[in-house]
Amino acid sequence: MTNSTARSKKSAHHATGSVAGTGETMPDTGDRAPRTRRSRLLGALALMGPGFIVGAWQFGPGNLTSAVQAGSLHSYDLIWVIAVSTILMLGFTDMSVRIAIASDRSLIQMIKKHLGKVTGLAAGIGVFLITLMFSVGNAVGSGLGLSFLFGGSPTVWTLVCTAVVAGVVWAPNYYKIFERGLLALIALMSVGFALSAVLTKPDWVEVADGFVPSLPAEAGLLVVALVGTNFSINAAFYTGYASRERGLRADQYKATTLADTIPGIVAPGVMTILVIVAAATALQATGGTAATLADLGKVLEPVAGPIGATVFALGFTGAAFSSMIANATAGGTLLSDAVGWGNKLDRHRVKAMICVVLAFGVAVTLISQGAPIQLIITAQALTVIVAPLLGILLLIMATRREVMGIHVNRWWQTVLGLLGLAAILATCYRLLTALIG
Repeated sequence: MTNSTARSKKSAHHATGSVAGTGETMPDTGDRAPRTRRSRLLGALALMGPGFIVGAWQFGPGNLTSAVQAGSLHSYDLIWVIAVSTILMLGFTDMSVRIAIASDRSLIQMIKKHLGKVTGLAAGIGVFLITLMFSVGNAVGSGLGLSFLFGGSPTVWTLVCTAVVAGVVWAPNYYKIFERGLLALIALMSVGFALSAVLTKPDWVEVADGFVPSLPAEAGLLVVALVGTNFSINAAFYTGYASRERGLRADQYKATTLADTIPGIVAPGVMTILVIVAAATALQATGGTAATLADLGKVLEPVAGPIGATVFALGFTGAAFSSMIANATAGGTLLSDAVGWGNKLDRHRVKAMICVVLAFGVAVTLISQGAPIQLIITAQALTVIVAPLLGILLLIMATRREVMGIHVNRWWQTVLGLLGLAAILATCYRLLTALIG
């Protein structure tokens, strides 16, 4: 037998495959490729988590309320703010993930080691204070959403939501429940807001024009609120903690970026744009205005029917509930880590600090007699004040080769970080001048 004949028979054997117990062969079914694709898909799904947790946190009732007002007052003109904020958010979230996989300890512990204990403590307290501000909007928003859906007092619904979240916090295997629950809520929100936008039948050419930067008159403080909720440095800061809780390895970085970080951050940006589109289109059709969730629901009804208002309210409620969980978890974790109590979610002190954030949101909601929507807007805008410190610390740590190793910032990542810091400082200045004036 010649060598070529032998190779030919060997190839045929591999292409067909023997049937056990017989001398017969059967053709290759070609199902290896589908199995490989399925394995890759399942592998990608298994990596989803930390990025979507951050997305759920930033996509809360303050974000939605700001988006409704942006569409109501300025049509599609502020869509570009969301697009730019999402790109900057991606840059800082990626830095936080790389710091987590490159180091052997948490972000605040690394800051204490390299930049001093006082700096690390300030960072932890700063994030905690931001989460306290967010907790007010989350508490108010959860009550408003459920009240709109089922009737009854928003205050009572706020108490119910807070009690449910506090109960979940003390459950065993909290992180798994936390992560899977938020992924389910994000899926629900995506459907709700996509349908809301489509049902209003917008002119998509005009929507596309909204990606061209322009600054309408008297939109300054609203732009600050949009940036503060969509470019959330405190949320990016926490991403590394969620990545460590998940057990992310350095060799999973590229796959995690594609399966989790990018879609997890882009998703809330897209949903925010859809909310602006729904509000702007509905209000153009009816000539009305919408300062609250209930107002927008009334405007959506003549345009999209009763289902439009209901679908939007479902999305709003999911956003408030998911943000309430993620916000309190991040605030409690980082404060506990900053004061040396640990950062794992199975520690009782961490759980207690999470409940402190929840309690603050309920207390302010019960005490405040002001308009709840304005309370949400003000609380979210104030977060910009603490954000510059967090952004500077992330950028410093990500550019230190002795900390990052091969995961150190590339030049374009540093440039993107500097642009993000410039944006945060500009919005902070605008906020301060607005408050003083």
